[in-house]
Amino acid sequence: MVQEQNPFKVAEVEVSYKSNYNITERPKINSSQDAYRILMQYWQLGRIELLEEFKVILLNTSNRVLGIVDISVGGVQGTLADPKIIFSVALKTSSSKIILAHNHPSGNLNPSDADKRLTEKLKDGGKLLDIEVCDHLIITKHNYYGFADNCLI
Repeated sequence: MVQEQNPFKVAEVEVSYKSNYNITERPKINSSQDAYRILMQYWQLGRIELLEEFKVILLNTSNRVLGIVDISVGGVQGTLADPKIIFSVALKTSSSKIILAHNHPSGNLNPSDADKRLTEKLKDGGKLLDIEVCDHLIITKHNYYGFADNCLI
């Protein structure tokens, strides 16, 4: 008897998310200032004026922080924020909401046109997946700009 070979080679995908904290012990975000404070605890301050980085805060329905994920590190003038990566992590962690964040090494807090377009694109993508994009923060070592605070989200 000849054993039939499967002509298709595919990888098995397994998804898991393991939390080692009780949800009530996690910080709750009620404002852009709360988000900025939490981000500053996890940002490498030695690089904040050197390299542009993009991070996402993952939230549950009660605005409790599930985690902070590093999406990308770029150069002085930009970094890539891939929507597929952002939403794959949000889906994997069953996040209901996300807060986008990146720094401007120049210290300029004004959002660029590219920042605005990316925010809109991610907001639209989040609607399809039932993941709310609550805010997008541009941060520097001493201050931040919140899209929600400025009615841009």
